[in-house]
Amino acid sequence: MTQWTENPEGGRDRGPVALARAWVEVLVRPGRFFETGVAPGDQAPGLVFAMVVVLFEEAIRFALVSDAYPVVAESEALSAVLWLAVAVLLVTPAALHLIAALQTLVLIPLANERAGVSETVQIIGYASAPCLFAGIPDPRLRAILGLWAATLLVFGLMIVHGLHWKRAALAGAIPASLAFGLGFRAFHAIGVLLRQWYII
Repeated sequence: MTQWTENPEGGRDRGPVALARAWVEVLVRPGRFFETGVAPGDQAPGLVFAMVVVLFEEAIRFALVSDAYPVVAESEALSAVLWLAVAVLLVTPAALHLIAALQTLVLIPLANERAGVSETVQIIGYASAPCLFAGIPDPRLRAILGLWAATLLVFGLMIVHGLHWKRAALAGAIPASLAFGLGFRAFHAIGVLLRQWYII
């Protein structure tokens, strides 16, 4: 699950420009992106991509949401550095690999000729692209971004693992719920909207 390749065939380039280009491509041309940008055994760019998404999302949340994190040593600056480091360097890699492992288990009965775990890590990482702005405290925006990311996950499963969209949606339901519904708080946003609309 942690295999990286130094000189992969296909996959993504490294560096800030490559990350920005990948972010645009996965949002604008997801079909082409998942066909050409996901390489066997090369999960490093996908992991870094997810970490950068979380960095921006949590930094925006910290800047715009009061009491987003507990204050450490009475210093907001120290708190920002500490909690961003925890979210980006510890939580994101662990959560991404756990969700990818779960996604792999779900795929076993649904995809006869599925790709490897490394590709699944990349799919989930790149599918998080819309959540870059999920730190903005607007429940409508967060709900849309979460649903968009879930759709990208299903799309990636279809292309990389060769699934029909119905099977891809079934396979991606629980991982998308964990990654985008809980992780990026789309479920909370949807709950807020439902309460505002007096549905619940």
